[in-house]
Amino acid sequence: MDGMRAITIPEFGDAGVLRLDEVKTPEPGPGQVAIDVAYAGANFAEILYRQGIADVPLPFVPGIEVSGRVRALGPGVEGLRVGQPVAALTIVDSGGYAEVAVTAADLVAPLDGYDLEPGLAAALPSNSTTAFLVLDRVARIEPGESVLVHAAAGGVGSQLGQAARLLGAGRVVGTVGSAAKIEAARAFGYDDVVLREEASGRFDIVVDMVGGPARRSSLDLLAPMGRMVVMGNASGAEDVGIPANELWLSNKTVSGFNLAAFSAAFPEEAGRALRRAVAGAASGDLRVRVESLPLEQAAQAHRRIESGRTTGKLVLEVARH
Repeated sequence: MDGMRAITIPEFGDAGVLRLDEVKTPEPGPGQVAIDVAYAGANFAEILYRQGIADVPLPFVPGIEVSGRVRALGPGVEGLRVGQPVAALTIVDSGGYAEVAVTAADLVAPLDGYDLEPGLAAALPSNSTTAFLVLDRVARIEPGESVLVHAAAGGVGSQLGQAARLLGAGRVVGTVGSAAKIEAARAFGYDDVVLREEASGRFDIVVDMVGGPARRSSLDLLAPMGRMVVMGNASGAEDVGIPANELWLSNKTVSGFNLAAFSAAFPEEAGRALRRAVAGAASGDLRVRVESLPLEQAAQAHRRIESGRTTGKLVLEVARH
């Protein structure tokens, strides 16, 4: 097959620019794997690509995570086989909204022996992997520490509360933007869920993917020796300056985390975190609320994510059944 179905971004703009096209089927290079895609996760990152906030060459096939079966192995790849069920991060070069995606072998997690639906498997590589990396690798969580997570009902927020529990956190609190999301967020490992503007107390770790006023208030909510991890700007607000002298005088730390940059620099470590997430979901330790839409409805998925009204995870069904 020389061509395949894929959602493309032919020009930057709103969700209406997304187009179902036929594009050339990619082939794996050295150290890479080609995957026949069953499902692709829908994420805020792909909206940034579509809006032109993340600079990508056009036309561009978005899609940072997939599930499916190994189609072909590039030179030098070992430990995987053609036909093997897998979940994978396609975040470095994107391309998941397509019938075939190519990614580094290190970013592929075998699903053999796990009883995971392919739709659920596609929901794990980005958010669940991020949750473990942010808390363990970046924030360096210690047993018993308190954690505050903004956007607790969203895709990654729903995973951060559970990962914090698995990593030994003490008190875990989530914030949401509307009262309608409070009960949905409570199901994901949080001791308490409050409206974002009502967050109070002191926390050892704060994870902020919202930005704007939440970023400034997050710094104020940090305990001495507390760590804030910045990993998004879903509010679309102007950047918030954080004075270095304030950090110095208050013994606080601010770090950034970007999964694409991390996966490009440390693919083996990202792959280990992905496999940890797969095992957690298979054992029931990580719960993900998943809803699927056909690939053709990618624009609808983007609009729903942008509206801020989604809870859990949206995935796109790519393979025709």
